Amino acid sequence: MGLDSHEPTPPPREHGIIYSFRAFKHKNFSIFWVGALLSNIGGWLSNLAVPFVLYDITGEATWVGLASVAQFVPGIILGPLGGSLADRFDRRKVLILTQLGMTLSAMAMWFVWVQGFHDAYVLLLLVMLIGSFGGLNMPTWQSFVSDLVPRGDLMSAVTLNSLQFNAARSIGPAIAGILLAASGPALAFLLNGISFSFVIISLLVITLPKRIIQHSAKSPVLRQFTDAVKYTRRTKGLLSSILLSVIVGILGNPLFTLTVVYAEDIYKVDEVALGMMNAALGLGALIAAPIVSGWSKFLPSSKVVKWGMIVYGVALALFSLTTAYWVGIIMLVIIGACFLSVISGLNTSLQLMVADPMRGRVIALRHMLYTLSFPVGAMFQAWMADMWNVQVSLFVAGVLMVISVFGILMLRSVSFASLDIHPEDMT
Repeated sequence: MGLDSHEPTPPPREHGIIYSFRAFKHKNFSIFWVGALLSNIGGWLSNLAVPFVLYDITGEATWVGLASVAQFVPGIILGPLGGSLADRFDRRKVLILTQLGMTLSAMAMWFVWVQGFHDAYVLLLLVMLIGSFGGLNMPTWQSFVSDLVPRGDLMSAVTLNSLQFNAARSIGPAIAGILLAASGPALAFLLNGISFSFVIISLLVITLPKRIIQHSAKSPVLRQFTDAVKYTRRTKGLLSSILLSVIVGILGNPLFTLTVVYAEDIYKVDEVALGMMNAALGLGALIAAPIVSGWSKFLPSSKVVKWGMIVYGVALALFSLTTAYWVGIIMLVIIGACFLSVISGLNTSLQLMVADPMRGRVIALRHMLYTLSFPVGAMFQAWMADMWNVQVSLFVAGVLMVISVFGILMLRSVSFASLDIHPEDMT
C-alpha cells in the first residue's frame, strides 16, 4: 500500500548518530564551530611545541608543569572579570577583542623565537600573556555557545563544542609532531598566531539578536562574582558539576602535558610518535562524542560521569604500567573517550541548570576552579615524575580518580544524581 499523502509526518528520531549532530541545523553554530575547530588546531600546535621546547631546553619535567601554571593561572585571577564581561556586554564583541589579544601574543612568541631568544623564562612570560586573554575569553566562549542554539539542542551544542576541541587535539598534535621533526617550533608558533583569525572571521559573519542585559549584571564585578558563588552553593547540581570537574582537572588533565615526558623517558620515541600519542587522545573523544550526545535521552549524566571517571582512572593506571607504545596508544584512545564523556556531561548539566543572567559568572567560577586544578595537578604530578618517574605519577593519579568516585558516593553535599536533567528541563 502506498503512503497516504495526508498521513502525518512521523516525529524525528530523537536518538542515534544523526541526532547527535542536531546543533548543526543552526547556521550560526555551524559557522562558529568551523572557525573554532581551525583555530584550536593552531592552538594545539603551540600546546605541544611549548612543553617540547621547554623540556628540550631544561631537561626537567617541572618546567612542563610550569608551562601549565603560566597558561592557566591568569585565567584564575581574571575569572571574575571574564564572567562579568560575559554577562554585561555583547558576547560576540568580547570574543573578538580577546581573540585579537591572543593573536598578538601568539605572534609575539613566534617573533621572539625566530629572533633567537630561546629562553625558558621568555617563553613562560608569553604563555602567561596568552593565558591572560584566554582567561577573559573562556567564560564568554562557553556562554556564547548557548546563544547559538535553542535550549533543546544545547546538549548537542555543548558536546559538539567539546568535540571540535578534541578533534583539534587529535589533528593539531599530529601536525605539530611533523613540524617539530621537520623544521622546529617556529612554524608551529606562526601557524598558531594565524589560526585565531578563523574565529574572528566566523564571529564577524554571525548575526544574532541583541541580548537584553539584566540590571544585576551591571553591579560591581566583585559583587557580581559573590552573587554567583552564593547562587552556585545553593544549587547542588552546579556545585557537583564544578567540584567533579576539579577532580578530573587535578588527576586526569596532567597527562595531556606529561605525554612529552612519557614519550622521551619511557617510549624513547621521536616527535612524530609524540604527536600520535596526543592524537590518540583526540581520537577517543571523536569516538565518544556521537554516543554521548546521540543517546543523551537514555544516558543520564550521573551514570556517564560516574562510570566515565572510573574507566578513566583504570585506563590511566593501565597506561602507566605499559612500556609498549601501541598498547599505550590504545589506552590513550580510551582515556580520550572518557575525558570527553565526563567533561561534556558536566558542562551540559551546568549549562542547563544555570539561569541565563548568571550564566557568564557561574561559568567563570567553574572555569577558575577547573583551571586552578590544571597547574595544581600538573605541578604535583611533574614533581612526582622528577622524584620517581612519570609512570609512578600517572599510576597514583589513576588510582586516586577511582577512589574519588567511591568517596563522592558517600557524600551528601556533592552527588552524581544531582547532575541529571529531566526531559521537561530540555524544552
